[in-house]
Amino acid sequence: VQLQASGGGLVQAGGSLSVSCAASGRTFSTYVMGWFRQAPGKEREFVAAIRWNGGTTAYADSVRGRFTISRDKAKNTIYLQMNSVQPEDTAVYYCAGGTGIILSQLRQNHAYGYWGQGTLVTVSS
Repeated sequence: VQLQASGGGLVQAGGSLSVSCAASGRTFSTYVMGWFRQAPGKEREFVAAIRWNGGTTAYADSVRGRFTISRDKAKNTIYLQMNSVQPEDTAVYYCAGGTGIILSQLRQNHAYGYWGQGTLVTVSS
């Protein structure tokens, strides 16, 4: 499985930005796809996740209502639309994928077996 993240960049506080992750290598019907982020000097943290089949989503409290995760099955791509971004959203954003992930594991790094290379999002104040 290969995950290729793209779309990061510089955005002003209050603005919007979308990042995407192209997935390849197998059928993802049983997969959960997620976004995590890691700010300088901090641990990697969960942002959002989506079940490939069914589209059930989950969000970190810090981004709920501002960020939206979605997927395009035809393009094998997941997206993270970020609105009302704040300087504390500055981080490297990683997409991840895994199979057999149950609800209680959605927010845990170790539940995901595949990771993209990360894309930097910088929010200026």
